[in-house]
Amino acid sequence: MRTLPELSLLQSFVTVAQELNFRRSAERLALDQSALSRRIQKLETVLGYRLLERSTREVILTPAGQLLYQRAIEILTSTARSVSEARSVAEGRTGRVRVAYMAFAATELMPQAVDRFGSRHPDIAIELQYMRTQGQKLALANDDIDVGFMIGPYDNSECRTELLASDLLYAVIPRGHPLLRKHQLLPSDLAGEDLILGDIIEWGEFRYKLEDLFSQNGMALQPRLEASNTLALIGLVAAGLGLTIYPESLIGFLGRNVETRPIVHPDFRSRTILAWKRNNRSRAVLDFVATATQRGLS
Repeated sequence: MRTLPELSLLQSFVTVAQELNFRRSAERLALDQSALSRRIQKLETVLGYRLLERSTREVILTPAGQLLYQRAIEILTSTARSVSEARSVAEGRTGRVRVAYMAFAATELMPQAVDRFGSRHPDIAIELQYMRTQGQKLALANDDIDVGFMIGPYDNSECRTELLASDLLYAVIPRGHPLLRKHQLLPSDLAGEDLILGDIIEWGEFRYKLEDLFSQNGMALQPRLEASNTLALIGLVAAGLGLTIYPESLIGFLGRNVETRPIVHPDFRSRTILAWKRNNRSRAVLDFVATATQRGLS
């Protein structure tokens, strides 16, 4: 297999093919004529065939030279375009960021970050995907996503994380329930209450967190009912079948058929973090991280 010619040789040949005059071509390329002649000879040697026929009176392209000229124009144009596009990606002006998010970040944290980032970087594509926290961890490890809004904490040597929010936990209660007589609740107030919680498949990370919190306060977490989505959970609570527990970020989206009370305890909080790979040096990704983490703690 023959060695491919250098781009500088192709550029020199294209100039000669356009001018059909070595003096004018050399002037365009800021070379002397002998240097330009050596370039054309080197190109012909690399290719193994003649590109030009020269006499004292004229320079003409061989049939092979005519075809190479057409293709060389395409190659040089494509190369210049590729270099320009790659520079835009390297400088963070174009590209894409693959963002995963879980339910607790869907209402404020993720939309606000996407909005701010989009206004600053309109030519960078954002690809959004809803994904549970555990799935995000696996997707990050496999490089299937660039950043993830997930339940924290997350301790992984390959990833960096930033705490975005530390939400107070609230009891979501049916209207008319006796607990509504209190303006705020203690964890012990939930002892013996019928709980309706998200199932382990969809709400695993949050359920594990609640189990730890209840256990630390001497209570067993034994839900009466489980459901996989938010609408079902709220519907069951509104029907008077029990109460559930939500982070503060979702309280404004519950509707009017249920009421809430804060659970006052320093540990009863839900933390949302942003996670990304340490070795991800994409300018677009790092700019998204910087934008998303500007919000600070709530």
